[in-house]
Amino acid sequence: MAIHAPAAVATDEPLLTCVDDATGERTALTGPQLGQWAARTAALLRDGCRLRPGDRVAVLLPPHWRTAAVLIGAWSIGLAVSFRPRALAGLPVLEPGADRPYDAVFVTPERLDDWLEDVPEGTHRYLVGTGPGPLDEVPPGWLDWSAEVLRHPADPPDHTAVDPAGPATADGTSFGAWRRLAAEIADQLGLRPGDRFQVDPTEHEHPLKWLLAPLSARATIVIPTPPR
Repeated sequence: MAIHAPAAVATDEPLLTCVDDATGERTALTGPQLGQWAARTAALLRDGCRLRPGDRVAVLLPPHWRTAAVLIGAWSIGLAVSFRPRALAGLPVLEPGADRPYDAVFVTPERLDDWLEDVPEGTHRYLVGTGPGPLDEVPPGWLDWSAEVLRHPADPPDHTAVDPAGPATADGTSFGAWRRLAAEIADQLGLRPGDRFQVDPTEHEHPLKWLLAPLSARATIVIPTPPR
């Protein structure tokens, strides 16, 4: 089972909307649009970084449409994701191989500069901003995801290549197990097709809650982005 972006109730309606509380700016993506960004990310990781199923990526990003694209793109080609919530910054990461460099790392500029963070080493390193447009500055050794991802096509990867028993996360949880967990959380939240799920970034920081559960229920997602 692959994890990918389904169409919303109607493909021309927003599936995921981000609202910037600082500026009032809204970014709304339909299912196909989010799928295109995820496909570009998959191509970046597969063709640009030469990653293959089972390779590991670390993601230090908040609930956001770009985070959704990164996660879905990585999962759609069978990569194992180590998700690092900001609430756990500075705490030991208890997963196999956490002391070794990851194949790719995605982090916001704010978390890269946070003295509490222990950003893991990675062979390929990307900064992912939550504001509009590309980043103003990118430190040496890092690349701007928003610029690099546009170098790759939006053709969807072959989802059938993903093994349901393969690891979706760096702790070894399989894709099949995550599918079941997402469905269970959606049921606990009472989500149904066409529902509008308002994300609380402090309560729903894990992608199982803010991304996978709503997608499994075919609900739409609204994410308020806190001031940077």
